[in-house]
Amino acid sequence: MAVACQDAIKQFSTLLDKVDEQLKATFQNMHQGYPTATMMRYLKAREWCVPKAYKMLVDCLDWRIQNHIDDILKGLPVFAIGVGLSTLDKASVNQYVQSHIQINEYRDRVILPNATKKYGRHIGKCVKVLDMTGLKLSALSHIKLMTIITTIDDLNYPEKTQTYYVVNAPYVFSACWKVVKPLLQERTRRKIQILQGCGRDELLKIMDYDSLPHFCRRESNGSSRISSAGADDCYSLDHPFHQQLYNYIKQQALIQEYATLRKQGRFNIEVPIADTEGTKVVKKLESELHKVRDHSGLTHPLNCLHISGA
Repeated sequence: MAVACQDAIKQFSTLLDKVDEQLKATFQNMHQGYPTATMMRYLKAREWCVPKAYKMLVDCLDWRIQNHIDDILKGLPVFAIGVGLSTLDKASVNQYVQSHIQINEYRDRVILPNATKKYGRHIGKCVKVLDMTGLKLSALSHIKLMTIITTIDDLNYPEKTQTYYVVNAPYVFSACWKVVKPLLQERTRRKIQILQGCGRDELLKIMDYDSLPHFCRRESNGSSRISSAGADDCYSLDHPFHQQLYNYIKQQALIQEYATLRKQGRFNIEVPIADTEGTKVVKKLESELHKVRDHSGLTHPLNCLHISGA
């Protein structure tokens, strides 16, 4: 397997040597000094099929160039804090997607390289904790947003998340999960772990208390040791992560000459069309949600989360 892996990487590298300089430049921005690790992510995402992995990467590089992703940290950020929590009437789908991509780029260009330097080994993945607090049935349009974001991540940021931890999952989520789980790829299913309650005890096995999101800090009696207001709230603009991201992007804007982009005020991100399998998942989920809603009479709005960095 090790020999086959090296052969695949060598073939992949040979193909990449033939791409034009513009593609090479944006690829350098992607791999941040670790081209082999980046190629391996795409190979894993396409079951070690070199032609498919190569096509996936080139498509991603073209997407980055066409949508000016290399410049996305040079404009003032749009923070969409949550989906249900901040509501989409104040942040459009395009703005929320831009915010998500900015966080991805900040993670890849700043957070992961800093972690690599700090711990003396390559760190190229992250962990995501998904808060399902307040999940309701009626705002099914938010599922489309999450599908768009997932599609962008799958196509352009593959194998960047090691594990998805789902916490504070209400009954509605449990019902949805039973429908969705069989439709997901095995590789994706293995990454998802649904934790009991706020997940505090399980997450403390892999991170210290200070790294816990505010919505995971409840004691066994349901209380929280700290207030979730202000800087302790992961959804707040006062949270250190959001302040660091904002300041970094603002600094990039002052350094770079980008008057045209500044006048535009935002990036128009081309959203990849979800694959057929993903579409089936959304349609099946919507169908089941309507059934549950009709039987339960629930009509409250759906609240989803914003995934913050740690």
